[in-house]
Amino acid sequence: MQSLALSKILKRLLVPVLGALLAASAGSAAAADSYWQQVKDRGTIKVGVLVDWPPYAAADAQNQPSGYDGGVAKLLADHYGLKLEYVVMTGPNRIPFLLTDKADVLVASLAITPEREKQVQFSRPYSAASMVLLGPVDVGISSPADFPKYKIGVPRASTTDIGVTKVAPEGTKLHRFDDDASALQAMLVGQIDAVGTSSVIAADVQKRFPGKYKVLYVINEQRMAIAMRKDRPELLKAMNDFIAADLANGKLNALFEQWLHTPLPESVTHPAQ
Repeated sequence: MQSLALSKILKRLLVPVLGALLAASAGSAAAADSYWQQVKDRGTIKVGVLVDWPPYAAADAQNQPSGYDGGVAKLLADHYGLKLEYVVMTGPNRIPFLLTDKADVLVASLAITPEREKQVQFSRPYSAASMVLLGPVDVGISSPADFPKYKIGVPRASTTDIGVTKVAPEGTKLHRFDDDASALQAMLVGQIDAVGTSSVIAADVQKRFPGKYKVLYVINEQRMAIAMRKDRPELLKAMNDFIAADLANGKLNALFEQWLHTPLPESVTHPAQ
C-alpha cells in the first residue's frame, strides 16, 4: 500500500515538471523555427556583405555595396518583396556578426567548409571561385615544395589561408593579413613574393599589369553559399528556394556573367548531391 501511495505522489509531482520541460522545449524550437516569419513581419532583411573582394564584393561610386554578392542580396530581397538592409563586414567578423544577429544571413563570399558548418548552416551554393597563388613572373613556385623559398601572403582565417596552410611544408613563411585587399597590396609593393587570392582577382591584376604577374599554383575551388544561424529550418528553406528559383529563371547566371564575364560554374548550377 505504501508503495502504491508513493507511486501516486511521484506521478503527481513529475507529470507537471515533465510537461513544463516539454513545453519549454517546444517553445524554444518554435521560436527558432519562426525566425523567417519574424524577418517577413519586420519587412526588412539584414544581409551581411563584404566590399573588399571585387568583383564578388565591392563598393560603388556612392560607397554602397556592389559586385556579385551585392546583386545577389538585392535579388534575394526582391524575390520575397522585402526591403534590403546591408550590413557591411570584414572577412574575420562575418560569422561573429551573424551569430550575434547583427545580420539575418550572409551573402559575403563565405565558402562552405567543414569547420564553418560546425558554427553555421549553409544554403545550396550560389557562387564559386578557384583560389590561386599569384606572383611576379620571376617567382619560381610550381608546387608546395617551393613555398619555403618565398614569403607568401594570405587573408587571415580565409579559405585561402586554410588551403595554403594545408599543403605548405614545414618552413613556409606565411604572412597573414586582415583581408584580401591588404594581402594583395603587400604583394604589389614587394612586401611579399606571392599572394593567395581568387582566380578572378588574379585575372584582373594580370589585366592591369600585363606580363608582370602570373598564376603560380592553383590551390582549390571553393563554393560559396548563403550562411545563417543553425536551427532555423524555415530560413534555410527560404534561402534554398530563392537560389533554386533564380537559377531556374537565369537571374543568378546573368548577374554572374555581368560581374565575372563567365557563366556560373557547374558546381553551382548542378551541385553534387
